[in-house]
Amino acid sequence: MPTPAESSSSKSPAVPPASAVSPDVDEHLHGFWQKYGQAAGIAALLILAFYLGRAAWEYFSDQREEGIETEYADSRTPDQLKAFVAAHPDHALAGLADLQLADQSYSAGQLSAALTGYNEAMSLLKDPALEARATIGSAMVQIQLGQVGTGSAALRKLLDDTSQLPVIRAEAGYQLASLAAAAGNADEVQRLAVQLVQIDKDGPWTKNAFNLTVAKPAGATVPAPIAPPPPGISFQSKGK
Repeated sequence: MPTPAESSSSKSPAVPPASAVSPDVDEHLHGFWQKYGQAAGIAALLILAFYLGRAAWEYFSDQREEGIETEYADSRTPDQLKAFVAAHPDHALAGLADLQLADQSYSAGQLSAALTGYNEAMSLLKDPALEARATIGSAMVQIQLGQVGTGSAALRKLLDDTSQLPVIRAEAGYQLASLAAAAGNADEVQRLAVQLVQIDKDGPWTKNAFNLTVAKPAGATVPAPIAPPPPGISFQSKGK
């Protein structure tokens, strides 16, 4: 006669626990988390901290940049511009401030200060057109100081640089044509005027260059560089 235990076993076989169904998988997962769980948690926290830190850095960088831009916009007098440059000597806007100060120095006849300002602006400005604008200013100051060969070479380099904006190349060509006209070199004036037609046919500098094709006596006064308009506005000629 079967015992109660035997009867119960025959009617309802014992079901193994879930962990016993796949002991290898269970042990593997348990071992993995036991071995790597803490490291994985730390890695996740580090990744989160990285993204949060980067977001915070970008936010504060944007805020700082906005503050610098506002400070520059509020700098109107020479003393304010100088103070801005002193506070942010490596910022691109310091280059723009240097450019403004150089223009002001040139207008006041302070050629040495103007040359220093233009050269400092060139080292900081990132915009190719503004850098070229500073280069033209520097070249014209050098010419005014008697360094005609150095200044002319800088202008000719801009004139022949096809990566520059046509209006930049045309201004450089016009200034060279002005020098040629002042020296009474009508053939060079004509050659440069024709070259400018190929670069900026209907531009104001090209038209001014053709106005120079009328012969001028040797020894005439070398024209001063035309002051630029505020940044962001296309270069314009004052005309004749």
